[in-house]
Amino acid sequence: MPFVTVHKGGQVFRDEVADNTNLVVRAGIRKFPYPNFKYKCGMGKCATCTSLILKGGENLPEPNWKEKKTLGDDKLAKGFRLACQLWIHHDIELTQEFEGTEAGAPEPAPAEIETTTTG
Repeated sequence: MPFVTVHKGGQVFRDEVADNTNLVVRAGIRKFPYPNFKYKCGMGKCATCTSLILKGGENLPEPNWKEKKTLGDDKLAKGFRLACQLWIHHDIELTQEFEGTEAGAPEPAPAEIETTTTG
């Protein structure tokens, strides 16, 4: 089973997930990476779940048409992906902390971000 590592606020959160896992689906049902993960629509439209892949990107499938349309070739080339469009089969390390304009993703309103922390 793959390990997922999420960098947020100077901390590192790591957990094992089942093969063929979608991180947005997991966060939506309040499983890791919840609450340390930004997401909203889950449809590849809003870009709230835009993530910079730090390690493991070589194991991801090629970006689909939704990622190409929402992020564009330039952002994809820099390692940005839409987490809602990824099904995890291998270890991956990512962050969602970057300038919103750099990734082409609008910063979500505070009500759209899960802000609780795990113990």
